[in-house]
Amino acid sequence: MTDSDKTDVRAEVWPSLPLEEWKDTYATLHMWTQVVGKIRLVQSPRFNHFWQVPLYVSARGLTTTAIPHGTQNFEIEFDFIAHQLVIKTSDGETRRLELAPRSVSDFYRELMQTLDALRLPVKIRAVPDELPNPIPFADDHEHASYDPEYADRLWRILIQSDRVFKDFRARFIGKVSPVHFFWGSFDLAVTRFSGRLAPAREGADSITREAYSHEVISHGFWPGSGNIRMPAFYSYTTPEPAGLPQTPIKPAAAFYNPETGGFILPYDEVRQADEPERVHMEFLQSSYEAGANLAQWDRAALERATPAA
Repeated sequence: MTDSDKTDVRAEVWPSLPLEEWKDTYATLHMWTQVVGKIRLVQSPRFNHFWQVPLYVSARGLTTTAIPHGTQNFEIEFDFIAHQLVIKTSDGETRRLELAPRSVSDFYRELMQTLDALRLPVKIRAVPDELPNPIPFADDHEHASYDPEYADRLWRILIQSDRVFKDFRARFIGKVSPVHFFWGSFDLAVTRFSGRLAPAREGADSITREAYSHEVISHGFWPGSGNIRMPAFYSYTTPEPAGLPQTPIKPAAAFYNPETGGFILPYDEVRQADEPERVHMEFLQSSYEAGANLAQWDRAALERATPAA
């Protein structure tokens, strides 16, 4: 295989995702995932740290996994191959909604009507979370873009990120979250815990108090937000130990961002590397070690001596 062939293969597996080229699709897809995520939220038993909330990377997109509804189960999946929203029930019924340019209002209305037709009525708080000036789903005619090419690119990045995150997760034998997709912040994340309680956050809302009730080091990927106007991998340690911003990590392109309170590695640094998985894992491991060492985590008790087979 020539160097050119290797570059082409790498570009298919780790595609480019320039924020400015798909920001409208991103905004619409964010709202659609919030609608679906809120359905999972209200129908699922509450887990610690709100782990009943996220979606998961599937073989075709993002899925809720099985959601209980009385004596039945149902599942909702964003299929980014066929570009459909697929609703499957445990009694064998399937419904499909097209993923195409359409308003959040239209998406929300059709999805809720479909659930009613399947005898799966659900009531949600129909307003998006974690956004300034949220528009109720039923009134949102502003977000109505969908470019299947960029939805596909996002999903392919999530597949590769999910794979590396799971390898990283397997190295830890302490409490650790699943690798899951938070629709509120629109990021794929995995979180390790030291096992110790964290100081209470004065004035924090109930979600924040629960999420950061214990010491954590979290890693993730998101397509860009705030002053990070690009797709990026991130790492943060909470509570943040003294000296973390000054601690060098790998690769050299990673940097500490005060606004997000953690380390950032631009996605393009991984995508363009000869060995993207190695560079990604290098960032995960070095940023974890930086936080864990400074916070004096009991690493010998929390980590495998060798990576899991």
